[in-house]
Amino acid sequence: MNAENHQIWNLRFVNMIMDSMAEGVFTMDSQGRVTSWNRAMEKISGYKSEEALGMTCQMLQFDQCVQQGCPTNFKDCGVRKYKKGVSKECALRHKNGHDVAVIKNARPVFNEQGVMEGIVETITDLTEIKRAREEAEEAARRLGEMHEFGNIVGKSQGMMEVFTAIKAAAASDVTVLVTGESGTGKELVAGAIHYHSSRSTGPMVTVNCSALSETLLESELFGHVKGAFTGAIRDRVGRFEQAMDGTIFLDEIAELTPAVQVRLLRVLQEREIERVGESISRKINIRVIAATHKNLLSLVEEGVFRQDLYYRLKVFPIHIPPLRERRRDIPLLVDHFRLEENAKTGKNLEGVADKAMRKLLEYSWPGNVRELENAVEHAFVLRSSGKIDLDDLPYEIRREAASEPLPWSDDGPKFRGAITKERLLEALEQSGWNKAEAGRRLGKSRTSIWKYMKKWDIPLRVEEG
Repeated sequence: MNAENHQIWNLRFVNMIMDSMAEGVFTMDSQGRVTSWNRAMEKISGYKSEEALGMTCQMLQFDQCVQQGCPTNFKDCGVRKYKKGVSKECALRHKNGHDVAVIKNARPVFNEQGVMEGIVETITDLTEIKRAREEAEEAARRLGEMHEFGNIVGKSQGMMEVFTAIKAAAASDVTVLVTGESGTGKELVAGAIHYHSSRSTGPMVTVNCSALSETLLESELFGHVKGAFTGAIRDRVGRFEQAMDGTIFLDEIAELTPAVQVRLLRVLQEREIERVGESISRKINIRVIAATHKNLLSLVEEGVFRQDLYYRLKVFPIHIPPLRERRRDIPLLVDHFRLEENAKTGKNLEGVADKAMRKLLEYSWPGNVRELENAVEHAFVLRSSGKIDLDDLPYEIRREAASEPLPWSDDGPKFRGAITKERLLEALEQSGWNKAEAGRRLGKSRTSIWKYMKKWDIPLRVEEG
C-alpha cells in the first residue's frame, strides 16, 4: 500500500471511529469552518453532515463558551484567542428551534511548529440525564409530600389516606370532624387543613372544650357584654368572632354540655352567634373543625351528645390511626424528632441503636405520637453524642415486659375493668384533680366523674375553671 492509499485508509478508519461514538464530535479548521461532523452530532443537533460542513459552530448558538456566550466572529473565539481548551455545561439550539442541554469540550489542535491548525469539539447530550435528574427531584418531592404534610409525618397506608383526606378537606369549606386517640396529632391535622385552604391568610383559633366550665366556655366561644354575669366588667369578643374569615378548631368536642351543644348547633346551621347577655345576632364567616378521642356515635346512643349536632359536625370525618397500627412510621417519626431536638439543643445525635429501635417498634404506644416525641426528648436529656441507646429510653418502654398489654383498651385510653374509688382517686391525683382529664384517663365523661365523686363523698380539691 502506497503512502497516499495509506492516508486515505487512515482517514476512513478515523471517520468510522467517529461515527461509532455515542458522543457528538466535529472538527473545525483554522478559520472556524466545520471539516467533519459525526452521526451523533446529526442526532444531537438535527443538522446533517452535508448541512454542517463548511459552516461555523455559530450555527449551534451555544449559550456558553469560554466567555459569556458564543461570539459571532471566529476571531473572537475564546479557544482560538486564548489557545486553551474549554469544558462547559451549556445548551445548543437544535435545528428545530428547541434547546438541548449538553456538555461541550473544545480543544485546540497545534502542528509541530506550535501553530493552531483547528479545533476538535465533543458534545455530550444531557437530555436523558436531565430528564432522569428531574424525575429524581420530582420523586424526592413526592416522597417528601408522602412522608410529611403540614408537619405530620408518616408513610404508612393509614397516613396516606389521612394526607389524601386533608387535601380534599382543604379544597373545600365543609365542617370537618377529626377523630383519633389522644396524642395522634388531631390538632396538626386541623392546622394542615387550615394552612392549605383558601382561608390560610385568616386566623386559626383553637379552643379546648374540656378545659373550661360551662359558663366560662360559653363566654370564651361566643363572647359576652358588660354585666352579663359577675365579673363581666366590659364587652368581650368570643373565639368565634376572633376566627372571622379563618378557622376555629374545637378540640375535645365531646366534653360540651347540652346547653353549649344547642348554641353550637345554631352556629353550624345559621352561621351566626349571640354574645352572652345579648340578644343581637352577629353573622360570622368561619370554617369549623372539631376533634375528639371519644366515640361520638356511642355518646349519641347514650343520650349524652345531640344527634343533630353529631351529623352537623361529621360532614367530612377524618380518622387518624393510632401509632400501634402504623409501626412502619416509627423510624420516620423518631428521625424527625431527633433532627428537631438536634436543632433545639445544639447536639448532634446520629440516630438510634438497633436494640433501642427494636424496643421502640415493639412498644404499644398508649400515648401515641406525643409519647414517642416525649421519649426522644427524654433520650436527649441523657445522651449528648453518638446514637440513642436502649438505656436512654423511658423505663416503661425499655422494661422487659414492654411488649405485654398495658392497662389500656385497644380502642382508646381507657382502663380495663370497672371504675373503683381507688382507681378514680388515682386518676384524679394524676390529673391534678381536673375532672375532664381524669375522665379521659378512665374513659368517662366529666359529668360521670362528678357523679362518682358525689357517690363516694370525694371532696372537690380544685374548683373547675
